[in-house]
Amino acid sequence: MLPDYYEFHFPVKLLSGHTALNNLPGELSQAKVHRPLLITDPGVMRAGLIEIVRNAFAETEITFGALYDQVPPESSTHVVNELAELWRERGCDSILAIGGGSVIDTAKGVNILVSLGGKDVRAYRGAETLPGPLRPLFVAPTTAGTGSEATNSAVIADPESGVKMLFVSEFLLPRVAVLDTRLTLTLPPRLTAATGMDALTHAMEACLSIQKNPVSDAYAWQAINLIRLHLKQAVHTPADKTARLALANASTLAGAAFSNSMVGCVHSMGHAAGAVGHIPHGVAMNIFLPFGLAFNLPSRANVLAELLLPLAGPEIYASTPPISRAQRTITAVHELKDELHALCGLPRTLQEAGLTREQLPAIAKLAINDGSAMMNPLELGFEEAMQLAEQAFA
Repeated sequence: MLPDYYEFHFPVKLLSGHTALNNLPGELSQAKVHRPLLITDPGVMRAGLIEIVRNAFAETEITFGALYDQVPPESSTHVVNELAELWRERGCDSILAIGGGSVIDTAKGVNILVSLGGKDVRAYRGAETLPGPLRPLFVAPTTAGTGSEATNSAVIADPESGVKMLFVSEFLLPRVAVLDTRLTLTLPPRLTAATGMDALTHAMEACLSIQKNPVSDAYAWQAINLIRLHLKQAVHTPADKTARLALANASTLAGAAFSNSMVGCVHSMGHAAGAVGHIPHGVAMNIFLPFGLAFNLPSRANVLAELLLPLAGPEIYASTPPISRAQRTITAVHELKDELHALCGLPRTLQEAGLTREQLPAIAKLAINDGSAMMNPLELGFEEAMQLAEQAFA
């Protein structure tokens, strides 16, 4: 059934292809900008990916006003504030982010300051605090999972308070996102698997959310289907360009879906486990996903039954009795976790990820106060969070 009312917003232009970066200079020219600040991280530099970017701009009149390659694994207010000053000092007129979620979130934070003024991005924290459009932001993700290139949000850590601040506004969406196969070919198998499961979680939780709508469902379904067809292949054969491009598209589709419908308890538990046990976000999503689906089964059985089709394929869907399809969807996620563990050692449980049982109450306590739980179909209380933590432990 259609909801009585919904909104869907996705104005990002996508350039997708094996050499899509080659078309990016034309996008900057159309935006009438010629001196971008290039933001990336040490891993991207070590992989030699910036040379691909440089080559794409080699025969153009566009020059990089500055290059910053020290973005940390978690975006920080210190880095954002420092980069805003660098942008002003070097006379930049736009921003180009090459990297994963932290790099793109950093770029979004910098764009707030250089567009709206100020020296501390913390002044703009929260939802819908930005009064108007920002400078042109161009992004090219080097992982296929976070979906940051398609979301209206950024998470930036405040080292002083230890808080991860959330910024939400439609003005944070990039002008252009580039999905170029060459930027993800060097992603290691385990990181490929973890980011792929992150994207799968975005898509599946988008379908369960109380804010789901037909358009977000369409994006999410295609993302799930692409992940089914290509994730294991990309983990097994990292040089497979077809699989890499499919996963990049799946990540963006899932990002657009959950940016509009939001996520749920899997993200709440994953955020908490990351804070307590310092495990990577994609690993946490992989661990908690089937348990979060099972938690929501009483109120979303029909949705979970439908998701068996993109997740497991038409043959399994057709051969599974309708009454068993919802549970079979959850089983299929467990099976995928086992296959990825066999392929690359991706942890399936909190214990395999290095956490201890003594940490579970702290995870549950943080999870119930995480904003992601607001859009979950069922209320996540402490007892329910503890049960999920226990299920995910071993």
